[in-house]
Amino acid sequence: MDRSGIFAGSDPFALARAWMTEAEAQEPNDPNAIALATVDPSGMPNVRMVLLKEIEEDAFVFYTNYGSTKGQEIEASGKAAFVLHWKSLRRQIRVRGTTEREDGPKADEYYASRSLKSRLGAWASRQSSPLSSREALMAEAAKVAVTKGTNPPRPPFWGGIRIRPVEIEFWADGAFRLHDRFRWSRDSVRSEWKVERLNP
Repeated sequence: MDRSGIFAGSDPFALARAWMTEAEAQEPNDPNAIALATVDPSGMPNVRMVLLKEIEEDAFVFYTNYGSTKGQEIEASGKAAFVLHWKSLRRQIRVRGTTEREDGPKADEYYASRSLKSRLGAWASRQSSPLSSREALMAEAAKVAVTKGTNPPRPPFWGGIRIRPVEIEFWADGAFRLHDRFRWSRDSVRSEWKVERLNP
């Protein structure tokens, strides 16, 4: 199968990193923003924007409050999907896979790299829970600043989610809506990849 140019390569993660590098040079805001999809216990879908923080050798990682709606839905299903879309490049990457927590030293390191206000905010926010007012949130953040100090530890309810894909699709815009699409798929995270061109 001819996969030349921007689709060339034998490693979908290396290809995703290459596309991300191009996007970082051209997208004006948040080239790592992903629309993350999960489902609740009844099968009703949810989608929201989060920031992808790393493309590993065999996985994609973002960080969140585990008690949030997305955290709870991922914990219950063990699955998630997302799309990266870059208007400047006219490209997108779609990913579906299984999930696991990243709540060890790597999560500690990333948490420590965030600004102090963001670290304190992670403690203060009961993400996705009802909030009486913004003033109440700011009061909680001020209280956390006093109790946790200038070097707060990572909250036990906050950390990474690693998505290990069983499907990755690379899409590029084509003239007259005759787009180029290549889907990498495998039966499990330990299986070999199969690549096929899809109709636009």
